[in-house]
Amino acid sequence: MDIAVNGGGPVGATLACRLAHAGLRTLLIERAPLHDLEDPSLDGRAYALSEGSRRMMVSAGLWSHLPRPAQPITEILVRDGKPHARPSPWTVEFTQAEADGPFGWMVEARDLRRALNAALSETAAAGSLLLRTPATGRFTFAPDHVAITLDTGETFTAALAIAAEGRKSPLRDQARIPLTRLPYNQCGIISVIAHEKPHDGRALEHFLPQGPFARLPLSGTDDHPNRSAIVWAESARRAPRLHALPDDVFIREIAARLGDDEIGAFHPTGRRWIYPLSAQFAQRYIASRLALAGDSAHGLHPIAGQGLNAGFRDIAILAEILENAVTEGLDPGGETVLTSYQRRARPQAMLTLAACDGLERLFGNDNPALRLARDLGLGALNRMPGLKRAFVRRAMGL
Repeated sequence: MDIAVNGGGPVGATLACRLAHAGLRTLLIERAPLHDLEDPSLDGRAYALSEGSRRMMVSAGLWSHLPRPAQPITEILVRDGKPHARPSPWTVEFTQAEADGPFGWMVEARDLRRALNAALSETAAAGSLLLRTPATGRFTFAPDHVAITLDTGETFTAALAIAAEGRKSPLRDQARIPLTRLPYNQCGIISVIAHEKPHDGRALEHFLPQGPFARLPLSGTDDHPNRSAIVWAESARRAPRLHALPDDVFIREIAARLGDDEIGAFHPTGRRWIYPLSAQFAQRYIASRLALAGDSAHGLHPIAGQGLNAGFRDIAILAEILENAVTEGLDPGGETVLTSYQRRARPQAMLTLAACDGLERLFGNDNPALRLARDLGLGALNRMPGLKRAFVRRAMGL
């Protein structure tokens, strides 16, 4: 094997497909049965995918396997305020004039998982990808290779192992790579609402003292043609109580945060989810014969919806470097290749993490002087089309 990817989540599975499509012999190991991961009760999230992420999915053969079209985000309104009060008049509105097209695409986690599974099966059938699931592996790192022993008894060797295992990465821990954690004392509440009026691709990001609140447009269904995802951060003390509210009270709390968002009457559909929120980053992205990607390398606050996009940026860089290394006859697990990956990927990820952390700390408080300063800043940004365009292109991964 050239590459062994440990972890079949969105980052690991996409990378494995991309590398296999480029002709690298790739082993993907995932501990859970892939079909079980399609269960919609496991994950209620919806991802706001950037243009850079969409291109990565296209190159990996995933985009065409989405079971329904992704919902384009055509406008974004950013505002500041308090629940049960009129929002600040100082806002930022991003339109397609700044993006030359959609800002991104909303894809529900269950749809992404089905696309991943279809692409993995198709790529494995083509021959360059070896898929082992459900399985776990024991990794032994030697100077010139990685030895992998699966719980099934199979053994493999690879030039490089890639940890795409999520925030609690066993391979990162095995390599003793230090981890820095940033607690926020917040939980995220996630729900889907069906509403009376169409969203027309508009998204709302409302910064509130307890944490950000977002309404994100989703594609419709036969039963609910107008749907949006609600992503709502609250303090860890208040979030469980809000998450458990009866539907009629829960609707009122959402309405208090939507402000004058013009979607008409609405009601929740399906269940709700609650997740603790934090950020973290690995001090290094590499070790001998090992590279970290996605949440194994960094975990972000969801304030700007950049978590999965940051992971896709990692693997776009890593895939390009590995493909070039093999073309040039270099060792894909060698120090030169790994150092190149860390030098390119880590600064970008740290900038994104710092931006998300800074936004949370700037907007997640109720200091009157700071509220005035940030509201004036939003108003000023809204009158600076060049700066808005630069901001949008960075968020789109371009």
